[in-house]
Amino acid sequence: MKRIAALLVPVEGESLYAAQPKVYPREIDGRFARLRTSAVFALLGVFYAFPWLRWNGHQAVLFDLPARKFYVLGLTFWPQDFFWLAWLLMIAGLSLFFFTALAGRLWCGYACPQTVWTEVFLWIERLCEGRRNQRIKLDASAWTREKLLRKTSKQALWILFSLWTGFTFVGFFTPIAELGRAAAGLSLSGWETFWIVFYGFATYGNAGYLREQVCKYMCPYARFQSAMFDRDTLIVSYDGARGEPRGARRRSVDPRALGLGDCVDCDACVQVCPTGIDIRDGLQIECIACASCIDACDAVMDKMGYARGLVRYTTDNMLGGNPQRVLRPRIVLYGTLLASLVATFAWGVAHRAPLIVEVLRDRNALYRETAEGAIENSYTLKLVNKTDRAQQLALATAPGAAADIVGSPSTTVGAGEVANVPLTLRAHRDAARGMHAVTLVVSGGDDIRATPIAQFFVPEPK
Repeated sequence: MKRIAALLVPVEGESLYAAQPKVYPREIDGRFARLRTSAVFALLGVFYAFPWLRWNGHQAVLFDLPARKFYVLGLTFWPQDFFWLAWLLMIAGLSLFFFTALAGRLWCGYACPQTVWTEVFLWIERLCEGRRNQRIKLDASAWTREKLLRKTSKQALWILFSLWTGFTFVGFFTPIAELGRAAAGLSLSGWETFWIVFYGFATYGNAGYLREQVCKYMCPYARFQSAMFDRDTLIVSYDGARGEPRGARRRSVDPRALGLGDCVDCDACVQVCPTGIDIRDGLQIECIACASCIDACDAVMDKMGYARGLVRYTTDNMLGGNPQRVLRPRIVLYGTLLASLVATFAWGVAHRAPLIVEVLRDRNALYRETAEGAIENSYTLKLVNKTDRAQQLALATAPGAAADIVGSPSTTVGAGEVANVPLTLRAHRDAARGMHAVTLVVSGGDDIRATPIAQFFVPEPK
């Protein structure tokens, strides 16, 4: 215990908590860098463009919480459809398991919002402050007019981009055209202003300053990813058997004659890493599989005239000289479950009922007796038209029902509207006593048909 306690006591002049050194990732061009750039443009295009697109008279993607309607690419989801939204989350979660088991942290390297927005903020930083060595020199230099101008311009662009991101985020919940007019007229509501500023600040802080710290210390995925890995999972790895012992040499020299491997110890793979790790130390939780180190190492291998692939996507088994097994039990299981969930979701959404009918009994009176001696029960029909057209609906009782509809047997419900229609059912006084299930038939155009059940009560004779 004394030895452990001694280890916990900091040495004089040292601190238990060291400041995290800033990471200056070097820009790199290569096949994976171009793929990542394409992913950034595609994902940001979806985020920033979808609120401005129109589809069937509505915003293409709008989560209208006050109206309790979600518009997603021509589909309208109601509270009764939230089951399918939960199903979609299950698909997303299982997809993460499947692709992680297959090819590691693809999500982190190419599609995670933290990665995507950090990439944009790095582009802005490079635009204002220059390349890696220029940024390091600028940060180390004294404050001058040029440094102040560069830092201020970067901050101004960061803040503008963050606010635009927050505005777009709120535009998924408030029609973005209305939100834009309100912002221009300085008439935003308190909640709209709060969420624009909050989401903008979160973007500014996470992508501008925290960056790799989010991946290292805040994201839980890095902690449990190993549970989804096996020796046949594709990961970014350094081929130590080929690269070691590492060392500098001239291009014209045979490394084998010097007793060296192919690694020239240039640290290019470290300089381009957005989380500041050395891939040559093996797989680490900080690695987000962005493959920047692969592009950097391939460029060095090309210059040296060596074969590419010293750092590459590979598996532990392949590094050990064994063949890769793509089809293995967990991949088959995840793939089968994922395909089943996707197929069920697609079928369920395509075959959703276009009309929701609920029968609500009148709470004020269980029954009513007419002057002619008939028994009447009163209800309210709640009709939800989930289509994009007004529907003329006919109301009837099924053949052989114990009661008939009183009054007008039809009604009209507008597109996407909820209508409450009073309904009265009447039965003869000699009908069987007690509760009876009466099947109603609600039908309209486009093969719309619903058969709700109403419970009809006939009292015992006095």
